[in-house]
Amino acid sequence: MRTTQEYFSAFFSGLGSLLKGMRITLGEFFTQKTTEKYPENRATLKMYDRFRGELSMIHNERNEHHCVACGICELNCPNDTIRVESDLIVTEDGKKKKVLKRYLYDHGSCLYCQLCVRNCPHQAIEFIPTFEHAVFTREKLCMQLNHEGSKLEEKN
Repeated sequence: MRTTQEYFSAFFSGLGSLLKGMRITLGEFFTQKTTEKYPENRATLKMYDRFRGELSMIHNERNEHHCVACGICELNCPNDTIRVESDLIVTEDGKKKKVLKRYLYDHGSCLYCQLCVRNCPHQAIEFIPTFEHAVFTREKLCMQLNHEGSKLEEKN
């Protein structure tokens, strides 16, 4: 059986612990908040330079890209996020050449490891700092990165 002294000792010890927790909570309640005002400051919000939001294919003003459909990015992707579809054509001088048909990217399964960007021999892709990717269906996260009607940039 517990003695009266042990009972009151345990009671006041528990009460002291409760009051200490409430004092900390009350102190935090009145401190100044540092929360971003996110939807309201969307136009001025800037992400960090190293932030990897989503993969993008670089196009110039003439809708030309650097991708030669070599497939190195696809091979280096650890979870098959990238799929490169290409056509084999014959050039005017009789040589066979791969031409990019579609560059597909599944944003929902990307690990942001940047193995695709680092191993691209032509610097055709990059990560851009976009961060709003909330969708209702997973199919909307699958994107085609090459623009419609785009072609390989010709070397001068």
